[in-house]
Amino acid sequence: VQLQASGGGPVQAGGSLRLSCEASGRMFANYYMGWYRQAPGKEREFVAAMRWIGDEIYYGESMKGRFTISKDRPKITVFLQVDSLEVEDTATYYCAADVWASPATTDWGPRYWGQGTQVTVSS
Repeated sequence: VQLQASGGGPVQAGGSLRLSCEASGRMFANYYMGWYRQAPGKEREFVAAMRWIGDEIYYGESMKGRFTISKDRPKITVFLQVDSLEVEDTATYYCAADVWASPATTDWGPRYWGQGTQVTVSS
C-alpha cells in the first residue's frame, strides 16, 4: 500500500483544514486508514482511524470534537477535517494504513505510512 497525503499548509488559528490521503495498491477489507501527527520535539500521537469497510471510527483521546475522519471508497481516499485550529495543532500529519486487531484494547501499529503533510497554525 502506498499513501500520499496532502492538504496541509499555513492557517490562522480558528480556521479549518481538510487533509487528504490517497491510497494506491490493494486495500483489504479489514484494513484501517487513519492519521497520526507529530509536533516538533514531541512524540507522534494518534489522531483518528476508520475501518476501510464498515463504520468503525476511533479518535485519540484529545482529538474528539474538532477532528473528523471520513472516507471516499471509490477514490480510495481518507480525509481529516480539522476545525477551530489551535496553534498547538501545528505538526506534521501522517496518514497510515494497516490491520488493527483489537482497537478497543490495543494501540494501532500500522506498517504503511504516507510522507506527511505539514500544518502550521499561527495566532
